[in-house]
Parts: sequence; C-alpha cells; structure tokens
Amino acid sequence: MQRNFIAEFFGTFALVFIGGGAIMMVDQTDNAAGLLQVALAHGLILALMVSATMNVSGGQLNPALTIGLLVARRIQPFLAVVHLVAQILGAVVAALALKALMPLALFEAARGGGQAVALDVTATQAIGLEAIATFFLMFVVYGTAVNSEAPKIGGLAIGLTIAADILAIGPLTGASMNPARSFGPAFASGVWEGQVVYWVGPIIGAIVAALVWEFGILRRTPGPAQGPSRR
Repeated sequence: MQRNFIAEFFGTFALVFIGGGAIMMVDQTDNAAGLLQVALAHGLILALMVSATMNVSGGQLNPALTIGLLVARRIQPFLAVVHLVAQILGAVVAALALKALMPLALFEAARGGGQAVALDVTATQAIGLEAIATFFLMFVVYGTAVNSEAPKIGGLAIGLTIAADILAIGPLTGASMNPARSFGPAFASGVWEGQVVYWVGPIIGAIVAALVWEFGILRRTPGPAQGPSRR
C-alpha cells in the first residue's frame, strides 16, 4: 500500500505542478500558442508519470479513473481509497508549492493554475464536455493499459489523449478530466468555482467508458485487480 500511495502522490503532484505552472506561464495575448503550451505540458508530464508509476500503482493519478476502475471491479475498495487520498493530497501539496514559489500576482491571476468554465458555457454543457473528454481518456486507458492484449506503449497514448482533449475543450471548461487536478488549485487559491463540474463530469465519463469496455468490448465478468496495468 505504501508503494501505491507514494507513486500516486508524486505522480499527481507532478501533473498539478507542471500543468499549473504551464498555465501561469501562458502569454495571455496569444491564446493559440498558450493553449498549445498548456496541452503539451499536461500531455508530456502525464505520459512520463504514467509510464513511471504504471508498474507500481497502475498510473491512475486521477480520482475519476480510480472510481471508474472501482465500479468495474478492477481495483479493490481499500486500495482505491489509498489512491484517492494520495491523489488529492498530491494535488493540494503541488498547488501549495506553486503558491509558495511563484510570484503571488501570477498565482492569483491564474487562479492557482486551475481551470475555469467559460461564461457562455452552462453548467450542464460543461459537465457534458468534461464527461466526454474523460470518456475518451478512460477508453484509451483501457485500450492501452487495462487490456492484457494492449500495446506496450507506456503512458504515451494516455498523455496524447490529455493533450488532444485540452486542445478541443480547453477554452470552454479548462479540460480538467481529473477532480484532483482541479481540487488542488482551488484549495490553494480559495477559488472553488466549477468544482461540481470537475467532479461530476469526469466521474460519469470514466464510469461509462469502463462499463463500455467491460461489457461491450472485453465481454467478460470483471474481477478485482490492483490497477489499470492488470487484466
């Protein structure tokens, strides 16, 4: 359990620290270049950290994925709780590190490196967008990590999916796809706007994708496993 906690903690820490830092560094006068920078930062760090932690904890680094795997009986309940606690703590500590190390004005302007829902997007639309984006993410996780016949490409496909989702819906919802990724900056900045969107949407999307794979593609009765690296 200790190994799993450490892997999930530092993997999520890296995602929030690098992702949040990239958002703070974005030149607000060049939205296209800024969006690409944020997408690449998230995609690259997630690809690296998933690859680094996959053989230890399954490289989940995301409460929505952990809950989806729990519903699909791919992870034992107690281990799921360990992962969830590690992910949330890792995100909070990373956001607090950004607050302590970045210029305060930059941190506050970027809302701690968190996400925001665009003014012309309703809560229902935002939840739907986050659900679909996370569906794609979990679908790729199953196709490249959970399935025993999956290609052995580490976290590359998962990181690319994150980058693609950010490019597609980043300007509308921030493209969180990860409740911990949004909770950490909200905790550090005190800006809680959109938290319902960033929890409900990703969890729904992850569960639906897991069930599609379990009962529509793999076509077998799921059994307990330690994480997405096992079938």
